[in-house]
Amino acid sequence: MRIRITFNVNNRGGLVPFHHQYLISKAFKPLLSESSAGKFKDYPFFSFSGIKGQTRLGRKGLHFNSRKVTIVISSASKEFIDVLVPAVLEQKELTIGELNITPEIAEIEKPVNFERGTKYVCISPMIINPATGGERIPFMSPETNEFSDLLYESTIERLADYGLDINSIPDAQKFQIVPDENYLKKIKSLNKKFSRVYPMYENGEKRDVRGYTFPFTLFAAREIQDFIFTCGLGNYCAEGFGLLDLANVDPVSRTEPYLLP
Repeated sequence: MRIRITFNVNNRGGLVPFHHQYLISKAFKPLLSESSAGKFKDYPFFSFSGIKGQTRLGRKGLHFNSRKVTIVISSASKEFIDVLVPAVLEQKELTIGELNITPEIAEIEKPVNFERGTKYVCISPMIINPATGGERIPFMSPETNEFSDLLYESTIERLADYGLDINSIPDAQKFQIVPDENYLKKIKSLNKKFSRVYPMYENGEKRDVRGYTFPFTLFAAREIQDFIFTCGLGNYCAEGFGLLDLANVDPVSRTEPYLLP
């Protein structure tokens, strides 16, 4: 279940760090702790996007110039969504970095019929390695089999934790990520990056993770595609990493109003 929340921007031009997933997580966690007696405080089967809107690049981050911005929240549990989303909508304002926003409306994305090969874009960075405490995190080319294998292993582990019987999924072991070769060449030619080190916090302690953002085609069973699209791909999804969207599809065209429970 994927919900797109639109916020009004109260201070246009407000600055948000380039790497702000932990700030959104910091805003969401108290809402989960306070709602439903903290039942979903540590719920792992969800993820969320970064803030999306019109931006201007600054030395210290992104200045949001649009009147409205959006954040996508996605989870395997409707009950979880029906706890977090209303709690967000009840807030008079949220502050992410120096950006002050007020929730306006929530919309639910319509279900997707997946092909075995589906094209995705990253709306939050994918993490393939464990977090480190300051050690150097090596870069891994997404064109290698090892990159796909690590994402497959983390997906299968999460599927098992969720309670899905992997053996019941036909061809579950057939899993391959194929990056958009033209995109990678263009990024390299422009001397830009699709992989960066991001801050994350575990039990209050700052950790570093390496995240990847690039378009790709995922060849996998439909059941696995559905789980990934709903719960994220890779590690630390509940910290706001690994959320995907369909490539070359207008997200606004596939939403309808979210009805409060």
